[in-house]
Amino acid sequence: MAGTAPPLAAYRAAMVLSGAGDALGYRNQRWEYCPSGPQIHAELAQLGGLQGIWATLPDWPISDDTVLHLATAEALATGLEGEPLLQELARRYMTAMGDMEGRKPGPTSILGTSQLRPGEPGGYQIPFNPHATGCGAAMRSMAIGLRYPRPTELRTLIQISVESGRMTHHHPTGYLGALASALFTAYAVQGRPLAQWGAGLLQTLPLAQDYVRDAGVATEPNMEAWGYFPDKWAWYLAERGLAEGHGPPRFPSSYGPAERDEIYRTFSLEGWAGRSGHDAPMIAYDALLGAGDSWDELCSRAMFHGGDSDSTGVIAGCCWGLAHGLAGVPEGNHAALEYHQRMEAAADRLHALAWGNSNP
Repeated sequence: MAGTAPPLAAYRAAMVLSGAGDALGYRNQRWEYCPSGPQIHAELAQLGGLQGIWATLPDWPISDDTVLHLATAEALATGLEGEPLLQELARRYMTAMGDMEGRKPGPTSILGTSQLRPGEPGGYQIPFNPHATGCGAAMRSMAIGLRYPRPTELRTLIQISVESGRMTHHHPTGYLGALASALFTAYAVQGRPLAQWGAGLLQTLPLAQDYVRDAGVATEPNMEAWGYFPDKWAWYLAERGLAEGHGPPRFPSSYGPAERDEIYRTFSLEGWAGRSGHDAPMIAYDALLGAGDSWDELCSRAMFHGGDSDSTGVIAGCCWGLAHGLAGVPEGNHAALEYHQRMEAAADRLHALAWGNSNP
């Protein structure tokens, strides 16, 4: 529950399985850019399934998603607050862009970080961008929920997720994805029932809108572009029968890899599932709802689909790890990941900052 410190092992599993979800969904660019979930599943079977994968270099690098998520986590791990934290996030995002060889960072993240001026007053802010609707903010924000997991910290979670999100994706469809990923992670820490998460997000969005309005940065274009994100999420929750936050979710009667490809495209902004700020966390949530305690099923739904599968995997893996730990996950999927030690070190520090030095 929200007032009880979760085990340190849960935080470690969250960071590590987030990286695993990224590496598996990416497959060194091969699966991130594959438009066919059935093809990915066929290739996975040829590898011997998840049991046959040893996710380490050179064949299974992490992508830009985890490099930037680590930048978020390690900035939060400094213990800074307020504007000094925002400046530190901006600095680390800029530094992270120097570690992108072979990782395929998105053009909006490249542009946004090029506009940051950390150390200058307001140097963490960039102009509004009507095209910044992608998932680059959503994929790196789960650690915000690890740092600020309590319901009493919701306003801080909103501030940090919105401001860190619009350091690159200054458009509501982009940066509200950061809020969704952070909020869902906080819900996972709290042990909140999955069926409530989407409705909780919709209830939180007016608070985020108030924050953006009060912050007074490019208010008019932000308000004009606001509606798509909540409208699409309201549509999705109606599709799943979760508008009131009560389960069980309602899935299509046939929902295998081919059917999921088709339906995930209906979630999307421009036909590429998981590419945008609203639908990367949406697909991750959909996968969590359907996977239960099965890592295999989570990967099937979140990491192995025709779309931006590393970005949906990086979010889903983090939330699933908090609930289930490493139990049932093949050792090869996580034990030798690139930057594994950094993931665990960030988890340890975030746990200490969020919960004190308790280690139940």
